[in-house]
Amino acid sequence: MNYERFGLVNTREMFAAANAGGYAIGAFNFYNMETFAAILAAARATHSPIILAVSESALEYMGDKMLMAMIRGAGIQPHEQIALHLDHGHSFDVCARAIDLGFSSVMIDASGLPFDENVELSGRVAEYAHKYNVSVEAELGALRGFEDENTNSSVESFTQPDQAAEFVSRTNIDSLAVAIGTSHGAYKRKSGNETLRFDILEKINKLMPNFPIVLHGASCIPDVLVDIINQNGGALKNAHGIPIDQLRRAAEMNVCKINVDSDNRMAFTAALREALHQNPEIFNPREYLDAAKSAVYENTVGEIINIMNSANRLVSVSG
Repeated sequence: MNYERFGLVNTREMFAAANAGGYAIGAFNFYNMETFAAILAAARATHSPIILAVSESALEYMGDKMLMAMIRGAGIQPHEQIALHLDHGHSFDVCARAIDLGFSSVMIDASGLPFDENVELSGRVAEYAHKYNVSVEAELGALRGFEDENTNSSVESFTQPDQAAEFVSRTNIDSLAVAIGTSHGAYKRKSGNETLRFDILEKINKLMPNFPIVLHGASCIPDVLVDIINQNGGALKNAHGIPIDQLRRAAEMNVCKINVDSDNRMAFTAALREALHQNPEIFNPREYLDAAKSAVYENTVGEIINIMNSANRLVSVSG
């Protein structure tokens, strides 16, 4: 089904504008009605372009019909510049399924394969997607960490700039996810003193000027959320994220898409735990879920303004 029927756009023009303006587009993962509504409301309140991201496992959790019914029911309009993106699709079939459902952007993650096999699969997805004007992201390099059962790795392999340029040329993809020191999950680094490999990013930019670059595993893991979770029965110890100043610097270096998942998961969980702990008498799901939804909204607004710098950045989009 054509994504334009849902009022969605692909990512090409929003990425071009982000690169020209030195800001990033937030790709915020959602998994249910509450997180979807909160993220969408945050984008609308800040007049920001946004990418609604759905992982392969989240797609299975929500189901095709339920997910697309929520998208249709949201009344999205093209001028709002909203993309629906498959995050970490691991096969041609799941990418094709998302395109056929009405996704306007897909990520084929074949980064665990040998280079030539990654090229072949990513190129095949790009060829199929471009028939429907769907934008395609692929990944080169490996991020350590755990996001969910479909996205996890115990190894880290930095992206090699020369390989990145060859990869983009051979695959015809629209954006490239790189490994420069971010990681999935809440435990991104051993301390707050670690720095992203901006030297790698600079070399990639020299070889591929103005090409859209993507950062996965880029949540900040705010201390305040960790503290609320732990104060209300949680057990998150030594969780460290990516400092805001490093993400802002990356956005000025052709990183036009920054993925956020763990931060909103933590905002949701912190509010939920706090509501139930402080109000042990409540049992109406609407009460504690409303608190969780509000927390995701506030976190998303904050990251749009303070990290992405994408508030009030809507531009004319032709689709």
